[in-house]
Amino acid sequence: MSEKRWVTFDCFGTLVDWRHGIATGIEMVAPGRGWELLDVYNRHEPAVQSEHPGMRYSEVLAEAMQRTADEAGIQLVEDDARVLTAGIPFWPVFPETRQALRELQESGWNLALLTNCDRVIIGETQRRLQIQFDAIVTAEDSGAYKPAHNHFEYFEKSLGVTRDRWVHVAQSYFHDMVPASQLNVTRVWINRLNESDDPSIAHAVRSDLSDLAATVNEVHQKFNG
Repeated sequence: MSEKRWVTFDCFGTLVDWRHGIATGIEMVAPGRGWELLDVYNRHEPAVQSEHPGMRYSEVLAEAMQRTADEAGIQLVEDDARVLTAGIPFWPVFPETRQALRELQESGWNLALLTNCDRVIIGETQRRLQIQFDAIVTAEDSGAYKPAHNHFEYFEKSLGVTRDRWVHVAQSYFHDMVPASQLNVTRVWINRLNESDDPSIAHAVRSDLSDLAATVNEVHQKFNG
C-alpha cells in the first residue's frame, strides 16, 4: 500500500467555476437566459449521466443542453448544443484555487482529481489550473459518473491508497459528499452556495478553499490519527 498522503478533488464547482461556465455557455445561444436556465440544466445533466454512464462528458453536455433548450422552448441550430464543450477551456478558476493547491503540495500532500468529465476536457482544464496533479480519474476511466462509487474505488485500487491517508474535498453534496460518506473517506465540504444540506455528513465545512491546507491537516490528524 502507498505511504503517500492524498487529497482528492472534484474539479468543476470546487476548483473551477462550473456555474459561471454553464450559464455563460447557455447565454451564447439564448441571450439573456443563461442564469435563468442554469437550474434547468442542472436537473438534466445528472439525469443524462445516470441514464448513460458510459457516455463521454462532451456528449453529456450536449445532450443536457439539448434537453434544457427543449424544455425552455429554445430552437437550437446545428452544433449549438456543443457550445458548453467549446467553452470549457475558458471556464474561470476560483480566485483562491491555485494558492490552496500550492499550499497543500508544500505541506507534503499528493493531489488527485476525481472528475465527472473525460480525458480531453480535463486536459484542457489543467491549462487553467496551472498545477501538476499526481493522479486523475475521469468518468471515462471509471466507467460511471459520481455519485456512483466507481471513481473512489478506481482511485483507491489503482494507486494502492488507504483511506486513513486520504481526504476528499468537493463542493457537490450529491455527487461527492454522499458517496465519500458511504465509503468512509475523510471529507471536506466546500459549501460555496450556502446550501442547507446536513453539514454533519462532512468532517469539516468551508465556504471556499481559503486556508484549505490547515483544514485538511486538521481533519486528517483528528479522524485518522
